[in-house]
Parts: sequence; structure tokens; C-alpha cells
Amino acid sequence: MNGKSNALRRFLAPLVVFLLGLIGFGLVSGDRLLNHSRDNHYVYLADSMLHGRLHLEGKPPHRNDWAKYGDKWYVSFPPAPGVLMIPGVAVFGLDFNDRLFTLFFAAAGPALLLLLMQLLVKRERLNRRPRELFALAILYGFGTVYFFSAVQGSVWYTAHMVGGVLILLYAIFALEAKRPFLAGLCLGLAAACRPTLLMAFPFFIYEALDTKPAEGEESGFLTWLRHALPQLKSRAFLGRMALFVLPVIAVLIGLMAMNWIRFDDPFEFGHKYLQIRWQNRIARWGLFNFHYLARNLTVALALLPWISSEAPYIRISLHGLALWFTTPVLLSVLWPKKRTVLYTVLAITVFALALPNLLYQNSGWIQFGYRFALDFMVFLFLMLALAGRRQGALFFALSAFALAVNLFGAMTFDRHWEYYPAVSTQTYFEPD
Repeated sequence: MNGKSNALRRFLAPLVVFLLGLIGFGLVSGDRLLNHSRDNHYVYLADSMLHGRLHLEGKPPHRNDWAKYGDKWYVSFPPAPGVLMIPGVAVFGLDFNDRLFTLFFAAAGPALLLLLMQLLVKRERLNRRPRELFALAILYGFGTVYFFSAVQGSVWYTAHMVGGVLILLYAIFALEAKRPFLAGLCLGLAAACRPTLLMAFPFFIYEALDTKPAEGEESGFLTWLRHALPQLKSRAFLGRMALFVLPVIAVLIGLMAMNWIRFDDPFEFGHKYLQIRWQNRIARWGLFNFHYLARNLTVALALLPWISSEAPYIRISLHGLALWFTTPVLLSVLWPKKRTVLYTVLAITVFALALPNLLYQNSGWIQFGYRFALDFMVFLFLMLALAGRRQGALFFALSAFALAVNLFGAMTFDRHWEYYPAVSTQTYFEPD
């Protein structure tokens, strides 16, 4: 009976966070939830699949981010959210509400992060009190760019929300590599929402090792690795890795087959065929190139609000705001109180996830904050939890600032365009 009541208590807090997400995100979404979004590309993809094809029937409803190959139109975004929408679209057709669909995934994200941190505490790999974990889960949902993304419901944000849930499930199943097949399946499906999420694999590799240091041990990562590799039980490790990799490969083969059918190229998702104004840029530099790094670093790390003496007094570039401005408490991951091997592994995972986004041809435009950070935000928050710094007055002051900033973004983005002046795609800082 004791075990059952402990399990109930453990799931009670995530359930509370899930309900807070449903209520909070639902209230801020407001009348948006009454109708599907304008950019409901996944609904059209689900409808196409239900009719036994991968292309649209006729032309798309508008010209924003659809791919054209030959004389047919396609949804170029990876298909997992569209596949999950198939039952709803089967019932409601093209009127299926993608915003309501997205809301439930959005609410699940902070709840699953709390559950993940609870599991780390239970296994004595994280030393945080329940109220500290609760504060971090709320900050993740309402004090980061997650908030404004959760209340949109359009194709790009639906991919973030569904992919975010899958990457959290991946991390939960990856712990100590106890469920390698499920971890691989979730990672593969996450990549079928946003391909960049595939780069979260370093976390599983570390978890699959059976020579992890004791919790709190602060030996350098390279020192630990040098001692760990000779002690590695290679057969058990390779077995776990095989179970992990198989479902990832299966999902990737499915995606490649879909690409081959649509675009005659297994490695082409269709973004090359998007009918967008920066096609010349893609043709010249490709989708990923070092050429884009300076711009993307600027967007992620340097953009601030534009202050004016005239109403509405605050304006924000359509490239968004710097990551440290929307969630300043994240700066503390640069100065952890203690740096364990797990902390370093999480940092490596963050870097692996961030790099393809920083080399991508698009900064995330149009956005309130740097939304591509959602690909690695889960692992940043695990670093924040592991950093060992007390949640004192400074933490709560910075968190209150983040909650206010992101509430403003969630309420104004795509609603009150007076705060988001229509400027050139090359305008990053306040125009003279």
C-alpha cells in the first residue's frame, strides 16, 4: 500500500502541472481555440494520407510555406504530428482544430519535465526538493519561449509541442538505458517532428554506459571517460545500443521512403521546394551553412526590445528576443556550483541540438523569442536543476521577470502587431 501511495504522490504533482498548463495556456489562447489556425498544414497532410496520397488535392488554401514539386503541392514539414491528427481529421475533416490538439501536448510538456526530474531525484542523481522541481517545471512552461509557442497552434509551433513531448519521453525512457527500444522509438518520432531533435542522442549513449560515476563526483569529463572506457561491458552496452538504434533507423527509413515517393530523393523533405521569398538564398548557400551562423547567433543572443517615446513604447524585432532576455535565469548554467559528468553530458547534448539550428537558413522568423531553443530547452533545464545553486531571492526575481516577459509575448504575438513592426528581414536592431 505504501508503494502505491508513493506512486500516486509522485504522479500528483505532474498532474497538477498538466492541469495548470491546460488552464493557463487555454486562457491565454482564448478565442483562438474556437477555430483551427490559418497555417494548419498538418491537417491537410492527414487528410491527404486518409485519401491515399501524399500531395494536396488541388492548390493549398494560401501561399505560406507549402512546397511545390512538378505540378503538385506538398506539406514539407516532417509528418509525425500529421499522422497523430489522422483520427481527428477522419471525423472532422479539414475543420479539425489543430489548436486544441496542440494545447494538450503543450500542457504535457512541463508535466513530463517534472516527472523526469522526479525520477532523477528518486535515483539519487539530482538533489532538489519537490517545491524546487515544481518551480522549475512552471518556469519551463510559462517563463520561456515555450509559453508563446504553446498558444499558437500553427504548423511550426505544433511541431515544437509534439516534438517536445516526444523528446521528454525519450529522456525518461533513456534514464539508465532501462527502456532502450522505447527511447529510440521516441527519439525517432521526435525527429519526425523536427529532424534536429535527432541530435539528442549523446544523452542516451551516456545513460547506456554501465560505468557512470557516483552522483556528485566532480571528476573532469575526459578523466572519467579515460577510466570508464576500459571498464565498459561491451556486450551489454552494444545490446542496449542496438535496441535503441533499431527503431530510430526504422523511423528514418519510413521518412526516406516518404521523401522518395514525393520528391524522388530520400534525403529531401521538400524545404528546397518551398514557395518562399528566400529561395535564392537556399539555392546559393543551401539549407545549412556556416554562412548563417553570425545571423543566428545574433538572434539567439543579442536581440533586445526597442524602446520608444511614442506609443506603444515597446517594439520587438520579428526575429524575436535573445534567449537570455526571455529567460535570464538560464545564464546561471554557465556558472554551476558543481560540474558533474552528467552536467557535461547535458551540455554536450545542448550543443549538439543547437548547432544545426545555428547553421540553418532561417532564424525562426517570425517569432517573439528564439523558438528554436525549444529543441534543447529540456536539457538546459536539467542543467539548471543540476547546477546546485539555491533557489533564493535572485532566482525568484529573475523568474518573475521571465514570467512577465513571456506572458506579454504569449498575449501579444500574432495578435497585437503594433508591438512587432513590419521591417525588413535584415533588421535585427532598432532602425535609426
